[in-house]
Amino acid sequence: MLANKREKAEFAPIIGEDIDKVEKAVLIGPQDNAPNFFMRHFKLSAGGHTPYHKHDWEHVVYILSGEGKLRGESGYLELKGGTAVIIQPDEIHQFWAADDSPMEFLCMVPKYAKG
Repeated sequence: MLANKREKAEFAPIIGEDIDKVEKAVLIGPQDNAPNFFMRHFKLSAGGHTPYHKHDWEHVVYILSGEGKLRGESGYLELKGGTAVIIQPDEIHQFWAADDSPMEFLCMVPKYAKG
């Protein structure tokens, strides 16, 4: 068994095309010899967003705090602290923090996931 404290994980800005004001910390990852899943903590500053993208793995997200939206092919879902989301493989998506509120969430992905 292993218990990691959030304070041990360092947040780093994510730099890339169509991404703004996003930081990520790996809470459980390769360094922990996790056999199947990794857990990441994302912080989006007010107005920040991830790219509009898709990939071949599912992921489960839990909104810790703040407010925002999840954009998909069929429109937007409203998000706020306490909301859980599943994104299916190859489902296009984009997280947006509200203009006046940062948003933080946990994201669990299979260990073969990239990014």
